Amino acid sequence: MLKKITSSELVLGMYVERLGRSWLDTPFWTRSFLLESPADLERIRAACLGEVWIDVARGRAPSAAAPAADGGLVRSAAPAMSRDEELAHARRLLERSRQAVQTMFDEVRMGKALSAGQANELVDDIAASVLRGGDVLIGLARLKTADNYTYMHAVAVCALMTALARELGLAPEQVRSAGLAGLLHDIGKMAVPSTILNKPGSLNEAEFSSVRAHPAAGHRMLQAVGEIDPVALDVCLHHHEKLDGSGYPRGLRGEQVSLFARMGAICDVYDAITSNRPYKQGWCPADSLRRMAAWRGGHLDAQLFAAFVKCLGIYPLGTLVRLQSERLAVVVGQVPGKPLTSPTVRVFFSIRAGTCIAPAVIDLTAPGCQERIVSTESAAQWRLQDIDRYWAGELAVA
Repeated sequence: MLKKITSSELVLGMYVERLGRSWLDTPFWTRSFLLESPADLERIRAACLGEVWIDVARGRAPSAAAPAADGGLVRSAAPAMSRDEELAHARRLLERSRQAVQTMFDEVRMGKALSAGQANELVDDIAASVLRGGDVLIGLARLKTADNYTYMHAVAVCALMTALARELGLAPEQVRSAGLAGLLHDIGKMAVPSTILNKPGSLNEAEFSSVRAHPAAGHRMLQAVGEIDPVALDVCLHHHEKLDGSGYPRGLRGEQVSLFARMGAICDVYDAITSNRPYKQGWCPADSLRRMAAWRGGHLDAQLFAAFVKCLGIYPLGTLVRLQSERLAVVVGQVPGKPLTSPTVRVFFSIRAGTCIAPAVIDLTAPGCQERIVSTESAAQWRLQDIDRYWAGELAVA
């Protein structure tokens, strides 16, 4: 049972389940641990964390602290942040998550067992960011480099799966299962040589066969963990199945493909086609959704895809758009409860003048606003560099 106590009530032998702030803002690498070191106890007290959650059943010291009003269960509510604060938090979370995923995956590559506990901690923190900031983490996770693609793709699909599961109204434990499945869906790529994964040109038949073997390889890796969420096993093995039976590894059709595997297919494809890869530039988020819409029914589940679009909006974060006023703008956010076709944008370029202008934010749903989006545009067509800075700031996800 979890109990909430003050940091001053902590004693050695208690099992700390969660500190009173995000693990990103604490001096500890893991969020949950047995408190055995006097130095760690002093660090917690010096950090003025306020509240701490302990797991009485896992600790070695009794606690006289009264249970929290909710029975001691930790709730998933997250404090509100400004847009800039959420961007800063998401950057830190992505970097820490990338490091953690890389460590987990590299250990699997060397034949070590996956740490299910560490994976679940990552899922919880990613889900909290998605719950609070929505599209911010998802948008930033799209900004990958060739070196970190496999690890950042895992984080991005985790976030997308979490968002889609919430949109579908799934139970909290199912949302967590979906996030874990997204995090681990491509772990089998640790069995594929990096020279093949990062090859800039087309794959030959033998190389393609190696890549197609990654779902089964990942499934075996996860089975070796022991007690692993069956949803993660299912999505790992079946996220490349297609409803028309043309997918792999088993060529499943229709209802043979589970709900979570269908969700995984959508999230995996979207992040893959919107991200820069060694062999191609990523597509614009809005154009990617339009292309995916053509695959509904045959490859992707139409109803789930509709829910996915509702999550992201017709014009997802980072989409370059042309406005009625002959200006170019980048989508910087969705307005909660407003039409998906009218996001908030930042204008920065005058088409008539052919030059950049002072950036300005416009809420297209604001009363009296006469602006509207007339089309999506290609940054390459306008010879524009690094348009992501207009919504994400000056950053590079390492």
